[in-house]
Amino acid sequence: MSTAISIFDTTLRDGTQGEGISLSADDKLKIAKKLDDLGVHYIEGGIPGSNSKDIEFFKRVQELGLQAKIVAFGSTRRKDSIAAQDVNLQRILESGAQAATLVGKSWDFHVHTALQTTLEENLAMIYDSIAFLKQGGMEVIFDAEHFFDGYKNNPEYALAVMKKAEEAGADWLVMCDTNGGTLPHEIQEIVTTLQNQITKSQLGIHTHNDCELAVANSLSAVQAGARQVQGTINGYGERCGNANLCSVIPNLQLKLGYDCLNPEKLKQLHNTARFVSEVANVNLPVNQPYVGNAAFAHKGGIHVSAILRDSRTYEHIAPELVGNKQRVLVSELAGQSNVVSKAQELGISLDPSSDEARGVISRIKELEHQGYQFEGADASLELLIREAGGEVKEMFSFESFKVLVEKTAGRPVVSEAFLKLNVAGTSVYTAAEGNGPVNALDNALRKALSQYFPALRDMHLADYKVRVLDEKDATAAKVRVLIESKNYEDVWSNVGVSENVIEASWEALLDSFRYALLEAPTPKNAQTELTHHGLVNH
Repeated sequence: MSTAISIFDTTLRDGTQGEGISLSADDKLKIAKKLDDLGVHYIEGGIPGSNSKDIEFFKRVQELGLQAKIVAFGSTRRKDSIAAQDVNLQRILESGAQAATLVGKSWDFHVHTALQTTLEENLAMIYDSIAFLKQGGMEVIFDAEHFFDGYKNNPEYALAVMKKAEEAGADWLVMCDTNGGTLPHEIQEIVTTLQNQITKSQLGIHTHNDCELAVANSLSAVQAGARQVQGTINGYGERCGNANLCSVIPNLQLKLGYDCLNPEKLKQLHNTARFVSEVANVNLPVNQPYVGNAAFAHKGGIHVSAILRDSRTYEHIAPELVGNKQRVLVSELAGQSNVVSKAQELGISLDPSSDEARGVISRIKELEHQGYQFEGADASLELLIREAGGEVKEMFSFESFKVLVEKTAGRPVVSEAFLKLNVAGTSVYTAAEGNGPVNALDNALRKALSQYFPALRDMHLADYKVRVLDEKDATAAKVRVLIESKNYEDVWSNVGVSENVIEASWEALLDSFRYALLEAPTPKNAQTELTHHGLVNH
């Protein structure tokens, strides 16, 4: 039977200390529900009473009926005071949380410099605070701040701190690498030493990523005896972040054989990582291990040829175990295997020796030479392959557009787009304003088509990127535009290239709508429908 590891998520508390991370109370509740669905054991919600968001979170989270334990965070009582009269400790008890995380000093340098008190008083602060919360019926997790730095500077005192916390009744003693500067071999040695001296409490680990070792240090601590791992989804956190649970969990479970999550729950890891990144409004790195879009992506023709025979040739696990999927990238490096594999993924039968296959490869290489890039534009690539197989029904055709941008002193810029399309033989003319010329074009295109294709109302532009391909040409340089669109079910990306940024944007935008309409029914009676909505050019 494998050893169970308790997963402690602090995305909602420690994760929000990361630069650019800000979560509303509603955001926190959505993420808490998602984390509970994933199956983590503890969800640290914040500091009760510290701000209106955390007050609302602890009040409303009780209504969700989560299986995970909700944890309130706080610090030990103030020096030279009484725990029962400490306002922060009282708020933890009143929060409704099942467990509390108490942070205390374990580095003598911090006791003298930050707390400006004696080593003996610090031990009393730790004991009194833990004992007070235990008397209140709470599970207590003691986070020993700077434990590894403290141990290296004064091992006797660092161990005394942990023993005092255990004596007070702490359920968990968590060793924190707060500055993120400890190496894996040091972690293993120090955890092993502490493990031999603690008899009642269980050990946990909390690492930071300042040396890019937070995941490795967490694994070392578990192998040395820690049974709780604290971290965040996608590694969010102060400075360089916390231990990334999206890497820690599968490494422990799939590589080392520990029991962290139900295997069926583990399959939600990729979706959870994407969900949290969307709510936090932070792009998920494509190369993030296990859950990134490129984690199981293959580009070289030799690699693709091999994985078509057996995916183990270039994949360390089956991507489905963490809810991800294998992706074959098609670029100027592509061979026939890449294109055939991509076609198979789309359900298209493509003979690798056929003129169609050779034509697609030739076309892709020609376009990439012009500056197109299909690795990040799967929807544009799919359109190319389907067009080669004669599977694209053109639902509309473009005739012309005009964009006006007006700036008046003391007023914001106003952008307006005028657009003319042909839908099922009917000329459609419309206009729309927007926040910039591309947004105006997007609005005009949606206005022209959504009345006849209602599904487009659920689609919106999610991301827009421009890259200059040859900087030496300055403002006359060719640019590549990547547009990401999404609806309630899917996310897709399209690419456009031109010396004119509006034209490149329009090309990518137009393809995003063409892709969205791949499964749409062929327009019928367009004249009647469009006249009804006042979109026909008379």
